[in-house]
Amino acid sequence: MADVRILVTGGAGFIGANLVRELLASAHDVTVLDDFSTGLPSNLQGLDVDVQVGSVSDPEAVACAMAGADVVVHLAARGLVARSIADPASTHLVNATGTLNVLLAARESAAHFIFTSSSSVYGANAHLPQREEMWMQPLSPYGASKMAGESYALAFREVYEMDVLVLRLFNVYGPGQRPDHEYAAVIPRFAQSALLNRPVEVHGDGNQTRDFTHVSSVVQVIVRSVEQRLSWPRPVNLAFGEHVTVNDVISVIQDQTMRQLQLVHREPRTGEIRNSRNDPTLIRQLFPGIEPIALSDGIASVLRWLGTGK
Repeated sequence: MADVRILVTGGAGFIGANLVRELLASAHDVTVLDDFSTGLPSNLQGLDVDVQVGSVSDPEAVACAMAGADVVVHLAARGLVARSIADPASTHLVNATGTLNVLLAARESAAHFIFTSSSSVYGANAHLPQREEMWMQPLSPYGASKMAGESYALAFREVYEMDVLVLRLFNVYGPGQRPDHEYAAVIPRFAQSALLNRPVEVHGDGNQTRDFTHVSSVVQVIVRSVEQRLSWPRPVNLAFGEHVTVNDVISVIQDQTMRQLQLVHREPRTGEIRNSRNDPTLIRQLFPGIEPIALSDGIASVLRWLGTGK
């Protein structure tokens, strides 16, 4: 499936830049819409991509970027639970209203719409493993905004007969994920701290679990979705059933760097769920052959990137 025009919103971000590189390697024509509020221009440096500066909260910018697109991968979002608690209105504007703007433009272009949601939608539902049909009760404005985006996307699929795929991401990590900002994720933050011999904050006891998913697996799923124009009537959890504690992450980083992390324990963050793990039955059914990256190999890729930028 070559010579297809693909719009990637948020394409200068961590997942977006990894995806753009893979799409270009597969000979696709890529446009990026990004306001660079979190993404970096340097992430796209040297790539043959049409970069349009703008926010998904601006309908005109979205319509301009969407013109002629066959597929849109909607990654742009105001991420992270803590930031959404501090500023719920901005989170809603980008994640809910922005998603509606992208859907409206995709409908006009008859574009296949792929939306990346979050496991945060499960929230208060503590049952594990998490399956797509389970009830949702977000514990943060971020989770609520992602649930709103899912609902809009699937409603447009039904009402307007659009090709829509909703992918729920679970704790994605890998090369390109920034360790240097206030809301940095645990793996790049801990890895950089180990390399620089700095103490790290651990919120809670470290026994909380996550289904960490390497960005390369996420990119493979999205690229296959693009090329197969896959549409599905309900969300699809994009994770492989990994059961990893924060303490496990610390242990792997210490083993690979041969350095002892200095741990400072803090209170658990408001709105954060205690445990998260997917039932991978559906993702394996829809995407046979795509396998998870072992945590040790994934963390090694992060350490290499932090050390060399590659």
